[in-house]
Amino acid sequence: MAVHYCALCRRTSFAGRRHLYGAAHRRRLREALGRLQEEVAAARAALGGAAVRRYEPAEHERRVWCLCCGRAVRRDWRRGGLALPQAGLLHHLAGPEHRRETARFWRENRAEAALRERFLVSPEDYGRFAAALAQALGAYEEREEERIRQMAAGIREAERRQRETVQAALEVGAAAGSRAPHAEPELCAGPSVCSSTAAPARDSSHNAEQPGPSSMQTGPDLNWMESGQALTFIGHQETEGKGNVHTGAKPPWLTEEDEGDGSEQQIGPSYEEFLRQKDKQKLKKLPADRVGANFDHTSQTGDSWLPSFGRVWNHGRRWQSRHQFRAESGEKKKKR
Repeated sequence: MAVHYCALCRRTSFAGRRHLYGAAHRRRLREALGRLQEEVAAARAALGGAAVRRYEPAEHERRVWCLCCGRAVRRDWRRGGLALPQAGLLHHLAGPEHRRETARFWRENRAEAALRERFLVSPEDYGRFAAALAQALGAYEEREEERIRQMAAGIREAERRQRETVQAALEVGAAAGSRAPHAEPELCAGPSVCSSTAAPARDSSHNAEQPGPSSMQTGPDLNWMESGQALTFIGHQETEGKGNVHTGAKPPWLTEEDEGDGSEQQIGPSYEEFLRQKDKQKLKKLPADRVGANFDHTSQTGDSWLPSFGRVWNHGRRWQSRHQFRAESGEKKKKR
């Protein structure tokens, strides 16, 4: 019996070509053709109306696996920043290579001959689709150009209004400057007289229409005081030895503190305390019954005496250390 390898089922059959008529092969063939038929039906639906959209990588970079040709085909075409939906798949389905490979696939897998035309696109249908696609692409480009022209016109109009506003402001400023040298100062008998006589002039100048968008105020309003009111001068208020940023003094965050001031207080532990605490943390990691663990640092001994290391070196005889060690070792073994 001949050996046959089925690429669709990905298995070797020792029954020869009888494998193509088996239930397993027919089921896999039907499922694979069903998946491809969904993509071909979506592409055929696009034959009636060509569309042009903005290019989106997540949407228009998709590929479709062609079961007949055994390769992935790009579904949409791209032209600059535009995407042409279903154009790539329709171009592949209408090509002679796909038609030839479809005939071979149907012959090798013994598929139903009536279904083969559903997976093909005639050159005439694709030609009409290509013409409609070119027309839709031209119309889209014309709309984009018109939109760009409208935006450019709006920008030019805004710039023209801005130039007119600036020119009007300059003319008003030049007129006010030409009238200022000819004005004669008037002497006032008192604050109340000056305020009453100068109020109408201020009101008239304030009520005049200022050039610019929505009469935007470009400086502080100095005419806030009502007419007829007078201000009383109380003199310069200064604090001896101290000042603030309004009087020209140095701000507090730039002043240098006196080093001899006793009010300085250190925050947190000192560096020496930190080192001592660090040494204590290291000693905690050592075994508790090591030699010198119970060293008495407070004992008062002379220079001629040996240092104490705990146990019998501090209290008792030397042989007691051995018995004490054995007793402790026995207790530890019993606890275990």
